[in-house]
Amino acid sequence: MSIKSLAARIFAKIVARKTDQWVNNPVATQQKLFKELITTAKSTKFGVDHNFNEIKSHSDFVRNVVIRDYEELKPYVEQVVAGKEDVLWPGKPVYFAKTSGTTSGVKYIPITKDSIQYQVEASRNAILNYIHETGNAEFVDGKMIFLQGSPEMTEKNGIKIGRLSGISAHYVPNYLQKNRLPSWEANCIEDWETKVNVIVDETIKENMTVIAGIPSWVQMYFEKLKNKKGKNVGEIFKNFQLFIYGGVNYEPYRAKFENLIGRRVDSIELFPASEGFFAYQNSQVEKGMLLLLNSGIFYEFVKVSDYLEGKTNRITIKDVELDVDYAMIISTNAGLWAYNLGDTIRFVSLKPYKIIVSGRIKHFISAFGEHVIAKEVEQAMQEAIATTGAKVNEFTVAPQITPAEQELPYHEWLVEFEEIPDDLTNFIKIIDTSLQRQNSYYFDLIDGKILQTLKITKIKPGGFKEYMKSIGKLGGQNKVQRLGNDRKVADTLCKFQIP
Repeated sequence: MSIKSLAARIFAKIVARKTDQWVNNPVATQQKLFKELITTAKSTKFGVDHNFNEIKSHSDFVRNVVIRDYEELKPYVEQVVAGKEDVLWPGKPVYFAKTSGTTSGVKYIPITKDSIQYQVEASRNAILNYIHETGNAEFVDGKMIFLQGSPEMTEKNGIKIGRLSGISAHYVPNYLQKNRLPSWEANCIEDWETKVNVIVDETIKENMTVIAGIPSWVQMYFEKLKNKKGKNVGEIFKNFQLFIYGGVNYEPYRAKFENLIGRRVDSIELFPASEGFFAYQNSQVEKGMLLLLNSGIFYEFVKVSDYLEGKTNRITIKDVELDVDYAMIISTNAGLWAYNLGDTIRFVSLKPYKIIVSGRIKHFISAFGEHVIAKEVEQAMQEAIATTGAKVNEFTVAPQITPAEQELPYHEWLVEFEEIPDDLTNFIKIIDTSLQRQNSYYFDLIDGKILQTLKITKIKPGGFKEYMKSIGKLGGQNKVQRLGNDRKVADTLCKFQIP
């Protein structure tokens, strides 16, 4: 065992003990954090405008601070962008994470000195937790790659601006710098396809042990490696042991990845965003990700069923229930207050508090009142793949409200297959049956002959990549929208269908 791997094990044990302290006191941890956030920000413009000096409890907070999304918080953010201090948080943020939102255009998410530190610590602790649980630390001696956006930044009014993944690249600890790939020059390449080709050349002869990134873009990297060497990734990188991912559900990609790799490797799911680092997978055998309750973020939750009806009954961690979909509302040490993150989550454990990401509050299908969410379509697809042995590269779902020839409306699934199932009719039946089982509204609409069974439109190989390229979102942190309540994505994707 090397000195580095031994040190990693010792450090992992220390971090595990510290984690246990707040895991075993979740409600008190959140209450203490809530008071610290309010006290720290009471003299800011937002704090003064919302009577922070009078807020003593969560109910006081609810009365004084309404839920906001980015557009509603934007008047305050614009003041910070203009260089004003003490607007949302004392002083100025050190960064803006610049994102291209699907509903708000370009967004500037403030990141403070404290919040970026928590982001970095959460990434580190996810890996250390894995080491503590499994005892496997040998991978720290190999090379690690993080497929991410460019680390180059601009600056405005003394605040640096860049992508979150690029900002994070500046915080790789010194002891990992020699292990880290790709090179700085490769990371700065903006064109994604060119960048991946360069990364393949830089890594193909290295001892890669850890690979991280959004699954759909890591898949492109793996495919290029396999095409170049004519071998599975697991043969090219014989010591590849750990895949770290976030941003999308891995399960629809798992079979494809295992085929590309040629064997199963351990994986760690992360739940990071520009607004904060919320959770990471803390067990290789138990479902879900550990919600980080001591990382500068105070959480509130609104049931999705209520939210879709215009109700905003906000609860805290102590009142959440298992297997209920919630919109996650956050208040942070970067100055986001009662901020609607847009993600929906579901608790799969309350001791400790563990979650899965079930979708996006604005990404659902309810053209007929069915309230179908991403978790449901992903589960249905996963069941169909597991049952039939089909292989799927990517898919999205949209309603077809006005089909031709007076047909009943239906859900259209646009699917890029790597291997089409032998019996596509049975594949469709498995998906539709799963959706009906998971979603009673969908069942009622099918049973009542309001909707007909879903239909699949086959997208040509590489079609989703061409689609993402056509909208300027190929690679990096960009993800295919899993489903939508309109046909904006579907109608563009139909240009890439197999006749």
